[in-house]
Amino acid sequence: MPKFLLKRWHGYPVIALFVLSVLLVSILTYYQWAAGLAGFAALGIIFYFNMKAEAAFQEELGDYISTLSYRIKKVGEEALMEMPIGILLYDENYKIEWANPYMAALIEEESYIGHSINHASEELIPLIKGEAKEEIISINTRKYHVSFKKDERLLYFFDVTEQLEIERLYDEEQTVMGIIFLDNYEEVTQGLDDQFRSNINSKVTKVLNGWANQHGIYLKRTSAERFLAVFNQRTLNELEKNKFSVLDEVRESTAKENVALTLSIGVAAGTNNLPELGQLSQSSLDLALGRGGDQVAIKQTTGKVRFYGGKTNPVEKRTRVRARVISHALSELVADSDKVIIMGHKNPDMDAIGSAIGILKVAQVNGKEGYVVLDQADLDTGVLRLMEEIKETESVWKYFISPEEALELSSPETLLVVVDTHKPSMVIEERLLNKLDHVVVIDHHRRGEEFIADPVLVYMEPYASSTAELVTELLEYQPKRLKMRMLEATALLAGIIVDTKSFTLRTGSRTFDAASYLRAHGADTILVQRFLKEDLETYNRRSKLIESAEMYKKGIVVATGPSDEAYNQVVIAQAADILLAMNNVSASFVICNRLDGKIGISARSLGDINVQMIMEKLEGGGHLTNAACQIEHATIEEAKSRLQAVIDEYFEGGEEE
Repeated sequence: MPKFLLKRWHGYPVIALFVLSVLLVSILTYYQWAAGLAGFAALGIIFYFNMKAEAAFQEELGDYISTLSYRIKKVGEEALMEMPIGILLYDENYKIEWANPYMAALIEEESYIGHSINHASEELIPLIKGEAKEEIISINTRKYHVSFKKDERLLYFFDVTEQLEIERLYDEEQTVMGIIFLDNYEEVTQGLDDQFRSNINSKVTKVLNGWANQHGIYLKRTSAERFLAVFNQRTLNELEKNKFSVLDEVRESTAKENVALTLSIGVAAGTNNLPELGQLSQSSLDLALGRGGDQVAIKQTTGKVRFYGGKTNPVEKRTRVRARVISHALSELVADSDKVIIMGHKNPDMDAIGSAIGILKVAQVNGKEGYVVLDQADLDTGVLRLMEEIKETESVWKYFISPEEALELSSPETLLVVVDTHKPSMVIEERLLNKLDHVVVIDHHRRGEEFIADPVLVYMEPYASSTAELVTELLEYQPKRLKMRMLEATALLAGIIVDTKSFTLRTGSRTFDAASYLRAHGADTILVQRFLKEDLETYNRRSKLIESAEMYKKGIVVATGPSDEAYNQVVIAQAADILLAMNNVSASFVICNRLDGKIGISARSLGDINVQMIMEKLEGGGHLTNAACQIEHATIEEAKSRLQAVIDEYFEGGEEE
C-alpha cells in the first residue's frame, strides 16, 4: 500500500483519537485532578506504545518494498536472459549490437556482435526494409514469429513450431466430401447384355475401390452411376498432386473393353458443416458436368474453384427430348412475360447475333414483343456486314435497341435471355442482370466459375458446336406456324459456320441437322460468305502475325504481335486458327495488343490439349479446343512468359512434351 495511504489510514485516526482523549482528560482534571493525572499517565503510555508500533510497521513496510523491488528486478533480468524468447538489437547498418542468451543460441556463433543479422536469418533484412510488422520465418528447421520494433531497432523471436504443427494437423484433418459420377453410364450401357454390363460395372468398381483403399477414402456407391466419397484435407492434397489420376485410370480401363466411360467428381472442402459440404459437392459436380465432364471441380467456402482433368473431347449426350422440353419451358416463360429482351456478350460475334435473332423469333411466334440489345460501337468487321444487311431490312432492324433503351423498356415482368455467354462480366449491359429477376441462359461454352445468379432456366450444352445450333433446335419445337425470313435463317447459319470453321471443328450430326433446317427455311450460304469476306490489309496484318510464330514445345506454337501495334480480337483468333492448320501443330497461341489496351491471347487445339484449362489459369475461358483470355497491365513479353509458365504447369506430371 502506498505511504500516503498508510499515513492517512494509520496516522491520522490515531492522532485525532489522541487529541480527543487529551481534551476529555483535561476536562476530567478540572473537576478531579487526581483522576486527571492518572488519565494523562495512561495516555502517555498508550502514545508511547502506539508510536513504537507505528515505527515497527514503517520499518517492516520499507523492508517489504525493498524486497519486492529486488524480486521484480531479478524476475525482469531472468525474463530477459533466461525465458525462451529471442531478443535482438541491431544498428542502422543491420549489424547485431546485442542478443539475449536464447537468441545467441539460435545464431550458433560465439562472436556474433557486429555481424549482420543475416547470421540469424537471411529473411530478416528484406522484411525489415518492407512494411511488415511481424512475420513467421524459419531458423534451424524451426518456425519463429518475429515481431519488428523498427523505431527501437529491436526484434523479438517467439518459437511457434508446435503451434503451426497443430494448426497444420487441424487443417489436414478437415472433412472433405466428394460426389463421383459416371458421366455417360446410361448411354454406354444402354443396349448391352447383362453380362457385359456387369463386367463394366465390376471393372469400374474395382478401379475406384483400389483408388479409395490406396488413399484412405471412404467410398459408397449410392446408385448405378453415383458414388459418395469422404476423406480429409491431407488426402485431397495428395490427390491434387497427382492431378486425380483416377480419371485416366477409369477411362483407360474401360477403353480396353471398347467402352468410353468417364468420371466427373465434385469435391467440397473448407468447412466442418456437413450439410454445407453436401451442397457444395453437388454444386461442384454440376459445374464439372456443365463443363463437359471427365474432370474434377473442387469448391471451398472461400477462394476460387480448382479444376483437374477435362483433357478429352466431351461425348455428346444431349438428346432431342431435352431440346423439346427446354423449348416448351422457354415458350411458357415468354408467355408469362410482358416482353423479351435478348442480350449477348461484349464485342458480339456471328454466333451471338445469330442466336439473339433466333430467340427474337421465339418471342414473336409466341405473341410477345422482343428486342435485341446491341452496342453498335462494339462490333467487328464480319458482324458489321451482317448488321448492314439487317439495317436494310426494317422489319428486323427495328427490334435492335441500345443498352440504355433496354433499361428504359424493361419492367419487373420482362424476361431477359442471355445468349452465347454465362458470365455476368461479359454481357453487353450488366445492369440489366441486376434489374431483372427472370433470366434465361443459353450457351454452348463450358461452364466457368463465374455464372449468372439464379437464372429461371439454363440451357448449356458444351457438346454443341454453337449457341446458334442450340437456338435452331429450340425453334424446331416452336409452334408450326413459325415462318423465318431468309435473313434470320442466314444469321443463324452464319453463327454455326463461324464457330465450326465451316463445319471442320466441333461438328456432330446435330450440327448438320440444324444447318439443314436453316437451309430449308431459306438460309443463303452465298450471303454468309459475303459476311465473312475480309480486306487485303487485314489479310496482310494477319500474315505478319503468323510469320512471328515459333515452336515452344512439341506440337505447340506461339506467335506474338508487335508491341507498337493493336489488333482486332477477330484477327488474333483467325491467326490462331490458321496456325492450327499447319503440319505438326497440336495447339496454337497468338498474343497481341488489343484495341481496348489489353493483351489478348487466342488459343486453339485439335483436342489433345485442353486450351480452356490453360486460358482459365490466366483468368480466361472457352472450350477444350477454342479459348481466349485478356490480360491487363502487362507487356506482350510478360504475357508470353506467363503463358509459357502455365503451359509448363499443364504438362507437368504425365503429358508428353
